[in-house]
Amino acid sequence: MGAGATGYHLPKSNQCRRLAISDSSKGPAYHIDRRAIPPAARESIWQAGDGHELRRIDWPGARDADGEPIARGSILFLPGRGDNYEKYLETLEQWHRAGWQVTAADWRGQAGSGRLGKDPVTGHVDDFALWVEDLGAFWSKWKSERPGPYILAGHSMGGHLVLRTVADGVTDPDALVLSAPMLGFVGPLPAAVGHTAAKLMNKIGDPMRPAWKWSEKPGAIPASRQSLLTHDDDRYQDELWWREHRPELVMGPGSWGWVEQAYASMRGLFAPGRLESVTTPVLLVATSNDKLVSYPATEQAAARLPNAELVGFGEEAHHEILREIDAVRDRAMDAISEFLGRVAPPQ
Repeated sequence: MGAGATGYHLPKSNQCRRLAISDSSKGPAYHIDRRAIPPAARESIWQAGDGHELRRIDWPGARDADGEPIARGSILFLPGRGDNYEKYLETLEQWHRAGWQVTAADWRGQAGSGRLGKDPVTGHVDDFALWVEDLGAFWSKWKSERPGPYILAGHSMGGHLVLRTVADGVTDPDALVLSAPMLGFVGPLPAAVGHTAAKLMNKIGDPMRPAWKWSEKPGAIPASRQSLLTHDDDRYQDELWWREHRPELVMGPGSWGWVEQAYASMRGLFAPGRLESVTTPVLLVATSNDKLVSYPATEQAAARLPNAELVGFGEEAHHEILREIDAVRDRAMDAISEFLGRVAPPQ
């Protein structure tokens, strides 16, 4: 089902993975089914100004045991390159149960929001500014329809883009949460050299062609895709299950055009004064064991952002920290909750 879809039907699974989460405010552990759209959530389509249709999912605010609304605030979450919001249902539902009104959306050109390249699996974009424009328009409407405080969160490429929208003055959240943000690529090449190489590859060939073979890592073929993403076998299998049941979610490599634009956008974000202009409270959650995005770049950004905090992991965590084993994920979620409690208390 592509960008023109108006709804989704999900076959029932006999192999649902459920996570028991302890929550002292709710008493006994409760379950989140990671292979089903939560009952309170609603999937729909948002239409951008040029008519392009983007997929979204929304949770209303949760209610307490007496049926009274829990007025915590609102969170907008954006996933990474090649991602889809299904991968983060567990996290989104957990925030909802904590009282937040929650929304997530696909980026234009991936998952259920159509494609911008020549085939259904290569992730292409002509200019990251298109995504910035989409998020700015979405943010303005989204913010007007729900209570604050307003939190903007993103993973990997999504983390990069939400930070860029704040630096560009396109969004104005009360706080930012960045999971393994794409602020640099892993590898020996300096960003300027990698950017020059990507420009050359676009000149000598079609910018829409894949930049690497079927893999999540630019420039290399990992022995196991999972080893780049998470130590948690069940959570990794959840993603494969969603891809099987919703084939429109499948995406492979990025294009050379995407690579060049990624370098351009990342280098622009590190231009003198850019990060320093972001006074919004920012929590960065990252791992030095990341094989996809640069941890040193995340450290540099945290040092330059005036109001930033960094929660760092090591060998215990791969790239998808919010989809890691419980011991890692729980630490990250607890850090996010504590951070938001301090910088964005209920209004």
